[in-house]
Amino acid sequence: MAKTSSEGMKEDPEIRRGRGANGRARLEDVARSAGVSTASVSRVFSDKGNVSEEIASRVRAAARELKWAPHAAGRALASSRTNIAGAIIPTLDVEVFARQVSGLQSVFIKQNMTVFLGCSNYDPASSLSHARAMLARGVEALAIAGEDHPSELFEELADRDVPYVITYAYRPDGPHHYVGFDHAKAFYQIVEHLFRLGHRRFAVILQPMTNNSRVQARLAGIRAAVSDHGLCLPDDNVCVGSYDIGFGAASLARLMDRSRKERPTAVVCGNDNLAIGALAGAAELGLSAPHDFSLTGFDDLSISSLLRPHLTTMKVDNFAIGSLAAEQLLAILKGGTGHSITVSPTLMIRDTTGSPPD
Repeated sequence: MAKTSSEGMKEDPEIRRGRGANGRARLEDVARSAGVSTASVSRVFSDKGNVSEEIASRVRAAARELKWAPHAAGRALASSRTNIAGAIIPTLDVEVFARQVSGLQSVFIKQNMTVFLGCSNYDPASSLSHARAMLARGVEALAIAGEDHPSELFEELADRDVPYVITYAYRPDGPHHYVGFDHAKAFYQIVEHLFRLGHRRFAVILQPMTNNSRVQARLAGIRAAVSDHGLCLPDDNVCVGSYDIGFGAASLARLMDRSRKERPTAVVCGNDNLAIGALAGAAELGLSAPHDFSLTGFDDLSISSLLRPHLTTMKVDNFAIGSLAAEQLLAILKGGTGHSITVSPTLMIRDTTGSPPD
């Protein structure tokens, strides 16, 4: 008589007889259950390609049903611990994510845990590939920057009971545990500061919004603040492109290529790199902040308080986000219950904001 699995499916008696002495399924069992060769199973979990999506889906379903994990992860199940944690971030080209990783490592290293790092470059498929590679090597917990990842990533973490937290984001009604902040609320606060100074004509310079709900929320927060004051943000005043200094400079030049009465008097940038570029672009035009326009950044990079003029920006303690995420994951690994943590940004009012020009 066939044995019934914990998920209510009938297990192949041939697979049950073939299990090792410890009762664990083998690669051969997964292949038999999925109706494929052992080579196909290996290719699916090594991400070597040459396997159709239909076969890959069958193989992963069989592996989940049999609770099978490849090589290093299998050894981890046998020994209970690998002392490996993982972190998936968009890029190391931006200081904020490097600081998060530093915060994570500062906590994990005290527990003799190694951190595996993956950079997705804002590509959801890449983040899924990184997660699968880490699972195959037995990661015990995972910190993931942002929510913009395939549902399969979270499903596979749940299937293997691997705890995770989402960093640099926060939604009170979201489905995950978060360590971060509300991006829309933070940018609403920036615009409110500019309204109090008397500004009524706004422009925005943002990094790409594709696969980045955090930047989408920033723009939504800006639009909401402007709308709440009975005004609108013209589409022509919203510049979206790369997150670097060059795009900031080019965008500022475009925004200021108008008569003085039509120019925006306040420019809100999605990060400090864009704001630094905008300052450089203004200098090329013979303009300066806050004399000709007000300017804000976001993140408070190390250089932002050293610029002339000092940059008004929103400070985010990214090191704390990383360390709190690590502490949260360690608590879950020790049997605790996860919860979300907010890290409130602080508006750093400096020299680049003031009253609108006459």
